[in-house]
Amino acid sequence: MSTIFTKIASGEIPSYKVAETEDFYAFLDINPIVRGHVLVIPRKIEKDYIFDIDDAAYSGLWAFAKKVAEAVKKAIPCKRVGVAVLGMEVPHAHIHLVPLNSEADLDFRKPKLELSKEEFTRIAESILTEYGKLQ
Repeated sequence: MSTIFTKIASGEIPSYKVAETEDFYAFLDINPIVRGHVLVIPRKIEKDYIFDIDDAAYSGLWAFAKKVAEAVKKAIPCKRVGVAVLGMEVPHAHIHLVPLNSEADLDFRKPKLELSKEEFTRIAESILTEYGKLQ
């Protein structure tokens, strides 16, 4: 059974892609806590819990997330990019990358932003461009 994230990575469900490789995919969270909030997932592994992923895929996921975070930091004005691994809302291991200007920016209890399709597209294209420069 495919998760919603597997369907997003395969293109069955549209997303705002910011980076991809054969094994990993990064896209904007459609319910962001700040502008530029990105989700990073393994494409081919549908493990619910990140620590159940085999060591090679786990290391690869974090290496990919590091490059995506570099692109996010260049594209979105912020002091740093925060990381969260919650995994409660979708049964597919994923990493949240969140642009931070203060610790309060990483509060998942605050109301989610409502962005226009145009703003999502602009943010995604900006991060994707920066990611491309890292390759």
